[in-house]
Amino acid sequence: MPSCSFFVCSYLGELENKESIYMKAWELHGFGKDNLKLVDKTVPNPRPNEVLLRIHAVSLNYRDKVIMEGNYNPSLSFPMVQVADAVGEIVDAGKDVTRFSKGERVVTNYATSWIDGEPQGDEVVHTLGNTISGALAEYAVLDEKAVVQAPQYLSDEEASTLPCAGLTAWYALVEKGQLKPNQTVLVQGTGGVSIYGLQIASALGARVIVTSSNDEKLKRAQSLGAAHGINYVKAPDWERAVLDITSQKGVDHILEIAGGKSLVQSITAIKAGGQITIIGFLDGFTTDMPILPLLQKQILLRGVMVGPRRALEDMTQAFNKLKLRPVIDTVYGFAETSRAYEHLYRGAFGKIVIRVSAT
Repeated sequence: MPSCSFFVCSYLGELENKESIYMKAWELHGFGKDNLKLVDKTVPNPRPNEVLLRIHAVSLNYRDKVIMEGNYNPSLSFPMVQVADAVGEIVDAGKDVTRFSKGERVVTNYATSWIDGEPQGDEVVHTLGNTISGALAEYAVLDEKAVVQAPQYLSDEEASTLPCAGLTAWYALVEKGQLKPNQTVLVQGTGGVSIYGLQIASALGARVIVTSSNDEKLKRAQSLGAAHGINYVKAPDWERAVLDITSQKGVDHILEIAGGKSLVQSITAIKAGGQITIIGFLDGFTTDMPILPLLQKQILLRGVMVGPRRALEDMTQAFNKLKLRPVIDTVYGFAETSRAYEHLYRGAFGKIVIRVSAT
């Protein structure tokens, strides 16, 4: 099957006969890392309400790992192009598209059909690389409602990290959590959401405590604005350390990444009237949770799975003012995608990015 270079494909994409033009894409052909394959696919034609993106960069999330392992969607249809978070240039648009023009740089909206308000059904289920063909390809086609203008001050690599990790932290702390200056925030670990939570909270005047199993990562977190770091290997009862730091009052907000037994510790570490946002399940999908402390402290528990497009637009506007720069651990080339996934399995400080094409 023939293929073409990025620049040739971009030029040929202007022709009407796109069905004869091919692109490279990484597809999952079954659960497990060994089933991620680089394949040739036809460059899709945008329908009247869709835009065709030449993908510049994508970023990986923990969600991509659990999809690959079959724990996120056991009914995943194969083959499936992977990854939800991307930045790209609009190179073609359907006749009914009004929100964007060719040449604009945009980022994908993780939950493609969640535009605003609370989800009314399965909006957070229908995501790229899961039920919808993903962005780990040279080109992708999306409804114009499923993309947002990328901040001009960010590089492609930086902008690709916004849709999932950035928006999850923003939606949890700012929109739902109504974070205020001088409040205290606890973030668990140094992955994408946690580092974004640290940066956002610090930029908005909050004090941040970070937990990690690695002292070097804790030092790096403090260089980004963290007020305190707790090594949970050296201090397995880290909730007690949090209480000591806060004069036994507890913290205002916790980004609960681990789940499992960690949630019980978070209930101890939160202050009366505080908020725990449950985002992840690194320690397990279930937990035994004490009820009495919830009642006594009147704790608010909230589950967050990213956010609507409107919140992504609000966040990008705020970032334009704050000039917040995402933290990227490593950038891999498109041909190095398997290495990028291996890094995802090992864990990262901030985000792992794959450069798909040159601008």
